[in-house]
Amino acid sequence: MTKTLLEQFPETVANGRKKTETAQIEPIKDGYLRDFISGQQIVAGKEEVQAVQVFARQLVEDYGYPKMHIRTRPQWRVKARPSDTTKEYPVDIAIFSSEKQIDDQLYIVVECKQRTRRDGITQLEDYMRLSKARMGVWFNGLERLYLRKIEKDGAIHFEEIPNIPQYGQRLEDIGKFKRKDLRTPHNLKSVFQVIRNHLAGNTVGTTRDEELARQLINLVFCKIYDEKFTSQDSIVEFRAGLNEDKETVRGRIEKIFEKVKKKYSEVVDVGDKLALDDNSIVYLVGELQNYCIIDSERDVVADAFETFIGYALKGGQGQFFTPRNVARLMTLIAHPKSDDLVLDPACGSGGFLVESLKYVWHGIDHSGKSYGWSESAIAEEKQAAAIKNFSGLEKDDFLSKVAKAYMAILGDGKGGIFCEDSLDEPKNWKPKTRQHIALGKYDLILTNPPFGKDIKITGDKKLQQYELAHKWETKDGVLLKTNKKRDEQQPDILFIERCLQLLKDGGRMGIILPETFFHAPSAKYVMNFIAQHNIYFVVDLPHNTFRPHNNAKCIAIFLKKNEKQQKEIGMAVVEEMGHDHQGKEIYRWDKQRQKVNKDDLWDDILLIEAELRGDIPPKHTFKVSSKLCVEHGIYVPRYYWQQKEQEIKQIAEDEGYDLVPISDLIKQGVLTHFDGHGSPESENKGNGETPYIRVKDIVNWDVYQDPTAKIPRSVYEAMTTKNVKVTDKDGNTTIISTRNKALYAKDILYVKRGSYRIGSVAMVSPFDTEVLLTREIVVMRVNPDNSYGITPHYMLYAMSHRLVQMQTENKVLIETTLPNIGNRWQQLAIPVPKDKEVLKNISGRIESIIKSKWDAIEQIAAIRKELGSITT
Repeated sequence: MTKTLLEQFPETVANGRKKTETAQIEPIKDGYLRDFISGQQIVAGKEEVQAVQVFARQLVEDYGYPKMHIRTRPQWRVKARPSDTTKEYPVDIAIFSSEKQIDDQLYIVVECKQRTRRDGITQLEDYMRLSKARMGVWFNGLERLYLRKIEKDGAIHFEEIPNIPQYGQRLEDIGKFKRKDLRTPHNLKSVFQVIRNHLAGNTVGTTRDEELARQLINLVFCKIYDEKFTSQDSIVEFRAGLNEDKETVRGRIEKIFEKVKKKYSEVVDVGDKLALDDNSIVYLVGELQNYCIIDSERDVVADAFETFIGYALKGGQGQFFTPRNVARLMTLIAHPKSDDLVLDPACGSGGFLVESLKYVWHGIDHSGKSYGWSESAIAEEKQAAAIKNFSGLEKDDFLSKVAKAYMAILGDGKGGIFCEDSLDEPKNWKPKTRQHIALGKYDLILTNPPFGKDIKITGDKKLQQYELAHKWETKDGVLLKTNKKRDEQQPDILFIERCLQLLKDGGRMGIILPETFFHAPSAKYVMNFIAQHNIYFVVDLPHNTFRPHNNAKCIAIFLKKNEKQQKEIGMAVVEEMGHDHQGKEIYRWDKQRQKVNKDDLWDDILLIEAELRGDIPPKHTFKVSSKLCVEHGIYVPRYYWQQKEQEIKQIAEDEGYDLVPISDLIKQGVLTHFDGHGSPESENKGNGETPYIRVKDIVNWDVYQDPTAKIPRSVYEAMTTKNVKVTDKDGNTTIISTRNKALYAKDILYVKRGSYRIGSVAMVSPFDTEVLLTREIVVMRVNPDNSYGITPHYMLYAMSHRLVQMQTENKVLIETTLPNIGNRWQQLAIPVPKDKEVLKNISGRIESIIKSKWDAIEQIAAIRKELGSITT
């Protein structure tokens, strides 16, 4: 039986995860959804998706209302005015006191329109005024408020209340919960989202996201403490009653907070205060008081917590955060074991530690059940692993507190998180840190260190700890460390070495690094340093991974310290992982329906996980000879992605093409090439008459001559003139000036470097032969007398063909943030029709198009000459 890729690399064996089962559901029409209450198919409008369906589900799952007491479709209607007999106002959600659903039993109305809070209150009051409803809820998916109606002396008044009662409770019972009455939440993420939006828009005095996150941490721990230390038949202290004044609620919560500071001293400082205003505390308590957080699934709480604090984690000092699906994949590959000592020395908010802990717990569950352990024994083993085996370092005080809170909420692993500079000398760490963290101690490190060209580490004492802080030179083809030290170094480079110092021999490391380290000659010393250890897996992450917060294109690499390099390296290519460069969700293209499938999020990580577990055949995962990586000096997985190349070859075969490598055309003399001339000094641009052609000027097969970039003729002459010594038979020497890299009509220009233009081509016209080209543009010249029948016009077409563009995606590598194909464009293969008549036909049609363009340019030039200067 063929082994899965994970089985072939023992370091990555999965620990018993179950295959995902796809539920069989009735097909839903495009643009529709199934209403949670009625079961009807309805239009999937924004308010339905974000508000109506979310709150309808909460009413049933969190508040306990039977579906038969709730009306969504068809909508219940209420009067707009006393004389309104048709009931003009449709209610988004109506809750009744019985299954009869009649006017007299209307209990709560819910309004979910996408309005502001002020508009929402006004609309909700209108709905309640002429109906029997005693309470109302306004919820737009982002914010929520609760009102009760008070009728007194013939007038109607409205009062904001902390929440609505659970099913079976009275309005007066709000906030009078016994510990045993608290419900397990099903959509805590939505609740935390609502809390955050309310606080951001309404809190007085504390408005920064980071401080709001601190305050939420404090209050969540008040809630957890109250749940843990309140007996089942006692009334909880974390509550806001219907008629309680705000000062009373605040006082009760502050008493809990004093206890929290003693119990959770690693997370909450003694000097911390509840800085939220009274209204905000009452609001937050009212939203959370119904729920029992500690009885929730740990993932549910962690997910909700992460949703809230995410707003505060935008990243300034390179502190952008690893998407959860990336952290999950890396954890699967690293395969943390229950007895592994795990460390993240740049832990940020604790994402890798959380995923690793959950992975280990899954393994403990699996093992415990197979050994027949009791639930309490399994729980004890889990807690022991969390407390003893997981550690993190983070130099940012706020982030370290977030990580502590995250680990405490998940599994009491807060004691292993320390606020320290990982790159500093260990002797400078605090005594408690030194007792816990030591070099050469860890079995596994998973990390995403800070990086960015503007972040530098300085200081002789700090830098002297690292070989990678020295300058490296090549002697006789071998990279050697010199005695010369750098004045500064990037933190990500130093983190590589620090992580290796922290590992045991044989310990595993998974680290995310910029792609430039994996191929660029300037970073060869870094890759050479890494390659002294056994590289066993490499994951190619998409450019969108950290966007929009950071533009770095990254790769995750896994190695084992001080072990001999194995023969083959496991590799995976993630083309997309769920969001675009703006952070918006992206979906796969449905070829059959010729439209985007909104039910199919484009996340290759899910497929890769399934491939690694052996659930589906490999497509994004494969193996590459380590020797081949060394020979090419490239460790970027997509460069070796044969599956993609096979797809391209199959398409070419189906469409009647042979694929001919450009390198073969060069060897056979079909094609000659040279790079552009270079860049003039910036002060010359816009001050002359000779066009300077940049990457952005190669568009639609044309060379655009930007008038703002023209340079003096003298500069052009100096940069394109080559002086050659010629000696005659009598020994006399003459200096002859020739045009260097002269351009001719029908030359092909190809963009090989740039943010978005790589692969763009243009044909040089008779009007473009005297221009200066940037070096990022390659000039190709076709010898039309060749056995393939390739002409310059066909070459223009072929270089634009989608088969070439598909190949380009795997040949373009990123240096820092700028894509570059280098000389790898020569490895591209152009499609050549097997039928020579097809080639001639295509070539003729392209020639006709180009000739028409050139004729038009000539006519415009004639008008300019005849009628005077014009701008085109």
